[in-house]
Amino acid sequence: MVSLAKNVNLLVTFLLELGVLASAGIWGFTAGQTWPVRLLLGLGGPALFVAVWAVFGAANDPVIPLTGFARVVLEVLWFGGGATALVAAGRVVPGVAFAAVFVVNAVLRIVWKQ
Repeated sequence: MVSLAKNVNLLVTFLLELGVLASAGIWGFTAGQTWPVRLLLGLGGPALFVAVWAVFGAANDPVIPLTGFARVVLEVLWFGGGATALVAAGRVVPGVAFAAVFVVNAVLRIVWKQ
């Protein structure tokens, strides 16, 4: 049973990663005043998050692998950025819920050494 819970927690981690990208896109498409700016922010925001994650946080062979405190900082900034993007887009409740799910997920990953 614990094995199933651990696998579900890893799935939640992956869904949170996708949620960060969606959140950045939602923010971008609502932030600009004109359509070209919205398009640039809506596509550029997620692209920036992807680039950062690919360099520092990717599960398989990141360019600059981070461990320990540096990894914690990366994850807080990454997932916190997703929650903040939702709040900045005017979606406060989903942003707070996103942050809460991340905290529970992170605690379980630490407890289960994932």
